[in-house]
Amino acid sequence: MIYLFSLLIGLNLVAIPSEIPVEWLGEATVDIGDIPQGEDHVHVFKFRNLTDAPIFVDNVRAGCGCTATKWENVPVAPGEVGSINVIYDAMNVGYFRKYVKVFFHEHRGGHKLWLEGFVEK
Repeated sequence: MIYLFSLLIGLNLVAIPSEIPVEWLGEATVDIGDIPQGEDHVHVFKFRNLTDAPIFVDNVRAGCGCTATKWENVPVAPGEVGSINVIYDAMNVGYFRKYVKVFFHEHRGGHKLWLEGFVEK
C-alpha cells in the first residue's frame, strides 16, 4: 500500500496540498525585548492572503495560559492583509518564549508564531 501511494505521488496522480495560503508580513519569531512585570504586552502579527479566494482565521491556539489571542472573524480578500493580536501576560519574571498556532479555514496545518523576551521585576 505504501509503495503504491509513493508510486502515485511520483506520477503526480495524487494531489497533496502544498499551497501556503498566507504570507506572514514580518518574522514568525518576534523578540519583544525587556518588559515590566505585571503589564500585558500586545504584538500584532500580519498576514497577506495568497489564495484566489477570501480566507479567514478558523482558530488560534495558545501554547500556554499566559498567552491570549484576538482576531476578527471576517474574510480577508485575495491580496489583502489580515492580523492577529497576541497578548502576553507578563506575570513571571525571567526569559520567556511562547507560541500560538494559527489555523486557516479549509487549509490543513497550522502556522506557529513565537514571542520571546524577558520580564523584568
